[in-house]
Amino acid sequence: MSDDAAGSDDPFDRVVAHVRERVVPDDDERAEMEAAAAEVVDRAEAAVAELDVEADVVRVGSTARGTWLSGDRDLDVFVRFSPALDRAALERYGLEVGHAVLPDGHEEYAEHPYVKGEIDGFDVDLVPCYRLDDATDIRSAVDRTPFHTAYLRERLDDDLAADVVVAKAFLKGIGAYGSDLRTQGFSGYLTELLVLAYGGFRGLCEAAADDWQPPVELDPADHGRASFDDPLVVIDPTDPERNVAAVCSAAAVGRLVHYARDLLGDPREALFEPRAPAPVDAAAVRDAVADRGTHPVAVRFRAPDVVEDQLYPQLDRSLVGFRDELARRGFEPVRADRFAQADGDVGTEEKPTAALLVECAVAELPAVERHEGPPVAVRQHAEGFYEKYVDDDRVYGPFLDGDRYVVERPRDVRTPAGLAETALFDCSLGPHVESSLEDGYDVLAGAAVAELAEPFGEELAAYFDPVP
Repeated sequence: MSDDAAGSDDPFDRVVAHVRERVVPDDDERAEMEAAAAEVVDRAEAAVAELDVEADVVRVGSTARGTWLSGDRDLDVFVRFSPALDRAALERYGLEVGHAVLPDGHEEYAEHPYVKGEIDGFDVDLVPCYRLDDATDIRSAVDRTPFHTAYLRERLDDDLAADVVVAKAFLKGIGAYGSDLRTQGFSGYLTELLVLAYGGFRGLCEAAADDWQPPVELDPADHGRASFDDPLVVIDPTDPERNVAAVCSAAAVGRLVHYARDLLGDPREALFEPRAPAPVDAAAVRDAVADRGTHPVAVRFRAPDVVEDQLYPQLDRSLVGFRDELARRGFEPVRADRFAQADGDVGTEEKPTAALLVECAVAELPAVERHEGPPVAVRQHAEGFYEKYVDDDRVYGPFLDGDRYVVERPRDVRTPAGLAETALFDCSLGPHVESSLEDGYDVLAGAAVAELAEPFGEELAAYFDPVP
């Protein structure tokens, strides 16, 4: 985009130019980042020189590619070791370098341990990996990252890099940025590839608005179509066996399509600003439930002590299991959601809370349910069914409906809360969620779900006022 885009007659160009001025780091911020990065690299190279194995140091990530958002303070530096080194030795040497560079840092774990710390106000990840000739030979996911950086640095000029930053701000604004399993959105690398493929931010918006009909398939390096069952497929140019967009949910893809059309039709900077709704209180939740005339039921429990990328898939699986069992029993779920606190959201004496919420159309079912048996003509099965129920005082029947035996028998569960209280473990649940539920849980039904307003007032505000 040209320097005079802010004065353009095109509303889209004017908005993007204003956003670009705000979200692309200025010269002073770049200089500060470069100084910190140089210090990290110098320290790492000095530490590597003390090892009895060969290794080199590379900067990776958005700061190495010029695609980071103003205000972000993350630096990623990798130490690459020979593939002849076994995993245990790589981890040992990597941690040794990491602690030398970041003496006040701490160890974290992805596929293998690395050191995280701070230098000059920047958050630094010092990560060991293997130095490989081809990304298809990777031994862990981090081994790909240097290939990603090299691929993009060769292809992103300053204008495209700035458009990547604008695209990231837009995806953040619409709630679709982040490849964590809570968000299931667009990663930084995926965003960079999309902007590159479509020649800029506007090209990406126009393609999403006009052309995207999932499954959307892109193959930037012309590897040849691979088989992926995902709503968005972007073949990694450095690894033809990988879909960069594998974590991207259908909802995230749909969100980009919707808001790309919105931005093109009515360009405005507000779409680039994250919009967290004001939390609702318990009274507002009770009013919403009354207005909707539905019957919500929630299961509240202690959140499993696992990282978010393990927690949210298990919450999602458990929510589907709970919702599907309510549907199978006839309670007609309308909508459902799951909520969880992070460790940082609670005090030192408290445990994070999680909840599964299902809003049902049916609050109570009859005391009896219909149970059909076999046709009378199927003698062996028909006689067995008849004999099972003929002397059961609890049932109505057996009687004939057409040529088939039928009974009306007592219903095990009449309300959504009854299912949650007595049959929750009949549902398909994530294993860590199931373990937490076995330790105890609360069932909240009807207006009582208002108790979830503390601590989930913001999530409930979004639930009762949904947007794309």
